[in-house]
Amino acid sequence: MDYLPFIEKKIAYTAKEAENTLSLWRFKDDKIVFTNGCFDILHKGHIEYLAKAASLGTKLVIGLNTDASVKRLKGDSRPVNDENARALLLASLVFVDKVILFDTDTPRDLIDFVQPDVLVKGGDYKPEEIVGYDIVKAKGGEIVTLDFVEGYSTTSLIEKMK
Repeated sequence: MDYLPFIEKKIAYTAKEAENTLSLWRFKDDKIVFTNGCFDILHKGHIEYLAKAASLGTKLVIGLNTDASVKRLKGDSRPVNDENARALLLASLVFVDKVILFDTDTPRDLIDFVQPDVLVKGGDYKPEEIVGYDIVKAKGGEIVTLDFVEGYSTTSLIEKMK
């Protein structure tokens, strides 16, 4: 069996490309969980975080920063992996249902488009500081913060490689 088409189908390069899938999930009353990030070099911390996020609902949607967005946020030396590689890696995870790229500095517009039932970010945020908090709260959804896995970060991995 050729798995690549199945994996690629989980990637939306614009929010509009995900519209039909999201509509179907809402119709079926799936509980949509949303998180976002650069996910530049996928590591154990990411996997544990995403697996926990996925367990909070029935569908996990990841908002993925485009290359241009990562460069604005992290500097000219980033990303290490381009958006196509990062999207493919994330989409290949069994518990990831959709990866949607976004080019803005925050995922606010994407969160408004997805209308998730659960918004998840790392434990370094207070819930009310999370972009999209007001959108999700207004629809009766929940905001969850998850602890990071100690000793794992993309920045520390890059420093180690130098």
